[in-house]
Amino acid sequence: MKLALIGDPVAHSRSPELHKKFLREADMEGEYQTIRVPRGNVINVVRRMRLDGFTGINVTSPLKEEAVRACDVLNEDATMAQAVNTIYFGRKIYGANTDGIGARMALETLLGESVSLSRIGVLGTGPAARAILAQLHETDAYTFIWGRDTDKTIELCERFECQIWPANPPEIVISCLPPRIALPPALREDVIKADVVMDVNYGTRSTLERHLEREVVKGDMMLEAQARASFDFWLAHVEEVI
Repeated sequence: MKLALIGDPVAHSRSPELHKKFLREADMEGEYQTIRVPRGNVINVVRRMRLDGFTGINVTSPLKEEAVRACDVLNEDATMAQAVNTIYFGRKIYGANTDGIGARMALETLLGESVSLSRIGVLGTGPAARAILAQLHETDAYTFIWGRDTDKTIELCERFECQIWPANPPEIVISCLPPRIALPPALREDVIKADVVMDVNYGTRSTLERHLEREVVKGDMMLEAQARASFDFWLAHVEEVI
């Protein structure tokens, strides 16, 4: 399998380490590259990578929305989120989104139970937030959203049947906000009081713990779960061809 990650930046990514491990576990020959791709170049790069014999690619920020237009077919989560983080090159270019699956699996591992009936708040309205809301939409979780753009927040509430951030804040919070962002004081207090706070950022990019001055689950667990889901997506398509 010839695999890669595209995004900008990509140097910090743990994806090569994870996918090389998955290849070894599957006893498969393969490689995984990181390729820096500036915004605005995704469609041309994806088409060239297909011609160059790549099996599939991961897509990271800020290219997930642009990658939608590079795909011929989208899975349900990618369609709902209008964001792609996984592509497979077959007869068509297949786009998927595993960010939501990764977040749900990480939460359920932490909780030791299903997220069904949990009150979960999502901070942000970008591609990761939408993928998580798409996945939670398939469960019986009660979801809430906070965003800086009021119109976009209202639109996502309608799309994913969730609610605006409530006066009685949720017990679980997933932050999809950029590193080093400062939360408004009232929201910060709500998040500090939550039972579980998870940041989708990982490594040095996860700065929420310092801002809140409380324990925060960094995004490593989510990253590993969504990476596994991406690898399984590629493997399933490869096995269909075989």
